[in-house]
Amino acid sequence: MKFRVVGTLGYDVLAPATFILNIHALRTQAQAVLEESFLIEPYHKIEELTPQHAENRFIRVEVTEPAKLNIAYNAVIDTSFKQTEGNLLTNVPVMQMDTSVLPYLFPSRYCQSDKLFRFAHNKFGKINNAFEKVLALTDWIHSNVEYLSGSTNSQTSAYDTVTEQAGVCRDFAHLGIALCRALDIPARYFTGYAYQLNPPDFHACFEAFIGGEWVIFDATKLVPLNGLVKIATGRDAADAAIATIFGQVNFLTITASCELADENFEPVYYDSNNPMGLTYL
Repeated sequence: MKFRVVGTLGYDVLAPATFILNIHALRTQAQAVLEESFLIEPYHKIEELTPQHAENRFIRVEVTEPAKLNIAYNAVIDTSFKQTEGNLLTNVPVMQMDTSVLPYLFPSRYCQSDKLFRFAHNKFGKINNAFEKVLALTDWIHSNVEYLSGSTNSQTSAYDTVTEQAGVCRDFAHLGIALCRALDIPARYFTGYAYQLNPPDFHACFEAFIGGEWVIFDATKLVPLNGLVKIATGRDAADAAIATIFGQVNFLTITASCELADENFEPVYYDSNNPMGLTYL
């Protein structure tokens, strides 16, 4: 499925500063970047970085003097995915997990799975099938946490979200990840462009490692699961921030959009009556 994505950022740079940006769509087996452009006004030299043992595409920009900085990314992306019957997506024993998966079992800055261990097991521990377990905790988050813009900040963690029962997509994702990890299911943060998200913005959800696959889940249920274009994954939002800035900079604007560039799109949502897990290939 083809999507046209656009991301823009605006900053007032007050003194020399370095930006590490993360708004480029990933190039993976599941995502082909058919076209893309990246513009900075005024012009600055950029450096694309790919961390070792990771696939995220970071752009480093050094701004040497005060300026109003405008950044724009445009791309056409072709995504692919597969659906698997939920009863085939079983839990993978820790002793059989690849070492690349193990870091997504541990507590992290925003996903304190150790603090939510008892809660997760009391609520979901009796569900045997791993896919149904993650589906149940996702449904619980959707039903019990209010989606409320401006209700949280960059310090809000999964533990805070349980107690405050309000948040935005980032908080929904962090809570889903923490509950999965508390149940011995590896989970990772997913940020991307999202088709039909209203209002348009960058979006966060999560992937759980079940049945040997990274299966996508979105507790907000704001967008079709097959309408996502992946920007980055990580242990939590700290690993997948849209922008990390070193220097005196004031934030001005941010926009993101994802439009269909193909025909015959059929949205996919999880249905508890016919559970099918979706994996980006």
